[in-house]
Amino acid sequence: MIDINKKICNYIVKEWLKPWLDQGKSQTSFAKLHNVEESTIRKIKGENTYHIPVETLYKICSARKLSLKDFFENLGN
Repeated sequence: MIDINKKICNYIVKEWLKPWLDQGKSQTSFAKLHNVEESTIRKIKGENTYHIPVETLYKICSARKLSLKDFFENLGN
């Protein structure tokens, strides 16, 4: 069975954070733009599975103008 927290974190890193960093932008600026602490971003991209709170996911999705429903639909693809 897949760990949903790992799947969520991997999606955020692959689809949003990595492209951001590849543009030469900082992890700190990503965190600020998405209304979370930089330490949260470190946890999301860390080796250990981060149990991402719904509130954190909601903040990140809201900053991207994305509903949780749309996020989970994208995650499923």
